[in-house]
Amino acid sequence: MIQRKEFDKDLEELRSLLQQMSEHVTNALEGAVSALQNLDTTRAQEIVKADLRLNAMEDRIMEIGSKLIITQQPVAKDLRRIIVAFKISSDLERMGDLAIDVAKVTMRIQGQQLIKPLVDIPRMAEIVNVMIKEAIVAYLDENTDLAYKMAQDDDQVDHLYSAMITELYTFLTEKPDALNQVMLLTLVGRYIERIADHATNIGESVVYLVTGKRPDLNQ
Repeated sequence: MIQRKEFDKDLEELRSLLQQMSEHVTNALEGAVSALQNLDTTRAQEIVKADLRLNAMEDRIMEIGSKLIITQQPVAKDLRRIIVAFKISSDLERMGDLAIDVAKVTMRIQGQQLIKPLVDIPRMAEIVNVMIKEAIVAYLDENTDLAYKMAQDDDQVDHLYSAMITELYTFLTEKPDALNQVMLLTLVGRYIERIADHATNIGESVVYLVTGKRPDLNQ
């Protein structure tokens, strides 16, 4: 009985750490996009420096989960809970890296003016941040309906990304000297689109946790 209580306590710490990681990522993405809109290199640099905290949380998850597997030898759903924690932490860490990539674009544009007001990028980021929040709620509540919603939201992000690419390339035909910034903004869109893919991966992990089967939501 005591052993089970300790196991549940460690599982709860895993859940808490994943929630903290998700909050870190949403704050980083929101800040990175805001920094880009305002060409605020100071804020962009702060986001890059804060990444160490996210890595530390992922390391702690790996430490707790590995200890549980070695000492408790969990099976069935208990084992899936640990495996899923590993997978979700990896997805969140990668999302954090991509948010940093967005922030680094602001540094590369330093000294320039934006070639156009940003519309699709902030909208994509807004949808993605909702996806991340809902993905973690789906995990915490083991809500497969919310997990499957990730696929619909990911399609919306893909659509906005495609529209943004078309607009930027049309802009480039009129102003070819804007090539460097067009390519950088294209990269930002790609980074955010990839964050959406990782949020969708979390949805898949939630379904796996509940059912034991992993669907493919990134189609």
